[in-house]
Amino acid sequence: MNADTTNTREAVLYRMVMDDHVCPFGLKARDLLRREGYSVDDHWLTTRDETDAFQAEHDVETTPQVFIGGERIGGYDEVKRHFGKPVIDPKAVSYTPVIAVFSVTALMALAASWAMYGDLLTVRAAEWFIAFSMCVLAILKLRDVESFSNMFLGYDLLAQRAVPYAYFYPFGEAFAGILMISGALLWLAVPVALFIGTVGAVSVFKAVYIDKRELECACVGGDSNVPLGFISLTENLMMIAMGIWMTLKAVM
Repeated sequence: MNADTTNTREAVLYRMVMDDHVCPFGLKARDLLRREGYSVDDHWLTTRDETDAFQAEHDVETTPQVFIGGERIGGYDEVKRHFGKPVIDPKAVSYTPVIAVFSVTALMALAASWAMYGDLLTVRAAEWFIAFSMCVLAILKLRDVESFSNMFLGYDLLAQRAVPYAYFYPFGEAFAGILMISGALLWLAVPVALFIGTVGAVSVFKAVYIDKRELECACVGGDSNVPLGFISLTENLMMIAMGIWMTLKAVM
């Protein structure tokens, strides 16, 4: 810990607390200081003028600001660094969104299987896992279709030839996933899943493994830092596998 051991473990915090805005980073900084064993002299900046005057006085551009032992530590990220805590780079590559999606959809599938059959490990649970994943991934894309399409057009072969396909893709993924959850209209859901899955898999494979391009994946929406590669390929292969499996089930 880098804290000054000569002080009385007191920290001074200046943060914005206004009628229409409470700074979340100020709350996080206060919480971190308390968890590190500091008493916090919590000063509220309650108006824009008061905040501007504080920033001008201390020659800083942002709040909150933390002082320990009379020394300015800085904002929330600087306080984390002061205590040796990791600071997340918002531009850094991260698989967290994908891990979150697949972990939750797997648990949802197991829960649905238990509710329906009283058993966790069923074939239907595996089917639901893929279908739930398709739906959740589609939701993430549909949050901002424009942003998704911009990223998707960077590597999808069909979208580059027919731009409207970039807008169709998340709707098709959601449509196929919903029908596969219900088991209804599989004659329509299966071709959609097979088509978009196959085009997607070929596009990702070419971009990553043949052209060796370093791109960001649009699989969890257009604002993620997930790298294009194995995860994107897996998403598409899952759709293909689900389409083939559903077809085999229908003819068995």
